[in-house]
Amino acid sequence: MSVNIDSRVVAPGSDDFVDQAWQLKEEINRQEGVLKQRHDFFTDAYRRSKVHCYVREGDLIGFAAVRRDGYILFLAVDPEFRSEGVGKRLVAHVADDHDTITCHARTSNENALQFYEHLGFEIKRRIDGYYEDGGDAYYLKLGADVGIADRISDLIRR
Repeated sequence: MSVNIDSRVVAPGSDDFVDQAWQLKEEINRQEGVLKQRHDFFTDAYRRSKVHCYVREGDLIGFAAVRRDGYILFLAVDPEFRSEGVGKRLVAHVADDHDTITCHARTSNENALQFYEHLGFEIKRRIDGYYEDGGDAYYLKLGADVGIADRISDLIRR
């Protein structure tokens, strides 16, 4: 990863980077048709989460908003930086704090599903009509039973 990309942590209750996170999420939504949350839902969940961020020259290029139980509410990486390992490193930060990581991903979001499966997440179940727009989701889990710390460390070294 480029040396001019900084890692930051936004504590629960903070608005730091919330507007940039919303803009990044909306850009990905326009390009890929995913991350379709409403503004109020997104900003409320962001503010209640610990958010791991990667920033380049003051611009947010990726973030993971995580609940206290290790559930990733939002994970987004600017498409220009997806080959830089930003997403892997975001998940690695989450793994530093949790023995188990879970999330939902749209069944139609091939990029996200491939990414999570590459990291070792397992699809635990399908939930029809999970999203507000009626979209279906998979519930994914990466946990101690699959060697989360070792798996993430191996991926970061590649």
